[in-house]
Amino acid sequence: MADIHELGAVQLRQALATGQLSATEVVEHFLARIEQQNHTLGAFVTVTADQAMLDARAADEAYVHQRRGGPGLPLLHGVPLAFKDLADVAGVVTTHGSGALDRKPAPEDGALAAALKGAGAISLGKTQVPEFGLTAYSENRIAPPSRNPHALSRSSGGSSGGSAAAVAAGLVPFAPGSDGGGSIRIPAAACGLVGLKPGRGLVPAGESVGDAARLVVAGPLARSAPDAALMMDALVPDGIRPEGGYLAGLEEVPAPLRIGTSLDSPWSTAFPFAPEQEALDALAKGVDLLTGAGHSVLDAGIRYDNRYPEAFTTAWTAGVGSARILPHREALLTPLTRTFRRRAQQRSAAKVNEALGFLRQFTHDTVVQYAQWDIVLTPSLAQTPRPVGWFTGSTPGGEQWPAPDWPGDADDDYRKQCEFAPWSSMVNVCGLPAVTVPVHWTGPTPGTGLPMAIQLIGKPGSELLLLRLARQLELQQKPAPIAGG
Repeated sequence: MADIHELGAVQLRQALATGQLSATEVVEHFLARIEQQNHTLGAFVTVTADQAMLDARAADEAYVHQRRGGPGLPLLHGVPLAFKDLADVAGVVTTHGSGALDRKPAPEDGALAAALKGAGAISLGKTQVPEFGLTAYSENRIAPPSRNPHALSRSSGGSSGGSAAAVAAGLVPFAPGSDGGGSIRIPAAACGLVGLKPGRGLVPAGESVGDAARLVVAGPLARSAPDAALMMDALVPDGIRPEGGYLAGLEEVPAPLRIGTSLDSPWSTAFPFAPEQEALDALAKGVDLLTGAGHSVLDAGIRYDNRYPEAFTTAWTAGVGSARILPHREALLTPLTRTFRRRAQQRSAAKVNEALGFLRQFTHDTVVQYAQWDIVLTPSLAQTPRPVGWFTGSTPGGEQWPAPDWPGDADDDYRKQCEFAPWSSMVNVCGLPAVTVPVHWTGPTPGTGLPMAIQLIGKPGSELLLLRLARQLELQQKPAPIAGG
């Protein structure tokens, strides 16, 4: 058998369910990997080793009981994972990436942790996030930045950056993320993973307090489409999942599709950008792979209303304005959070409602245009993964934390993020499903250099189709090695 961390989540689940591996030895193996690598990677903020070992022993006892005629094992029996530090896990502090909040353990599991732990998964801890999940990079003032396993000088993206780094480095086999403006797809693309953002309302564990526009959903970060499908089977309730489930549904090959490819972005008027050649190369590779699989890929011109940037930003930052932070702790916030919090508090309720009304109309207009195609194809990112500290204009080190206040200004930081990931947020606004799939590497051979990905945007309810397409693309490529070996 391959090393435990080289097994995909589906393989690992099978080995645990058949007794080929015990939950105790699996959890011990991954905890040892975290101990070896996290000090340079910065993926984990909190490691809950003692609780994980207790849960592993309980899983092994359940396996013995099942073999003696007891109840069957849950879907994710003994499979380890980690939760980003925005999700509540009972008995563990949820920092939200902020030094301005009290450090009190969560009294109970949030919806996401309850769903996955209820399916038998074992949590190894909490992973790094930006403050309040606001940014496309996972750097904050309370812990070392999350770094890209493929190049430690680069960011792993955000806001699910710590989880993506952990999966790509083999510190966990897969992990849940949450996505309100690209927060699953951006780090998945940066780290060479499959990242699925489900459509609005499918996964009940993704809601976020203060999310008036209903942007945030939960979904999987995984090294393969089957692993992502397995997590979807655990996240989506009975009666809503496709007949037979997502994983079994991957056995069916998608029929030939009409795919529209576009570089148009709703951010172009506010922040004109030019995609890097590597992003264009990834798109071209995606087109070649999809065409080779029998799909028709044609240019699609998408028109976006130029009022989008202001309306989205208003909705995106509304929640941070209402966060309960004592006045004397405001100075502990990052410059970007402080700026957007102040602006959110100065906006009238009428202004927020006006933005929400515009986004509803934007959704209608955009979905009508997308409906001409079975799938809309874009690059995932317009640039290669950025250096750590690039967005803030700083070079935060990994040794001295909390880091000093970052130079630069919030508006420049935000502009850089929008130019880096210009094709993400409108998918959340429209409530559509989308998947990021790695297809290109910047190095001389596949698996070397930095990963680059494409994004496939589907119609409502097309999550299984997107996973089938991701699997179809995977089967045409050589699997990338786990970063760091």
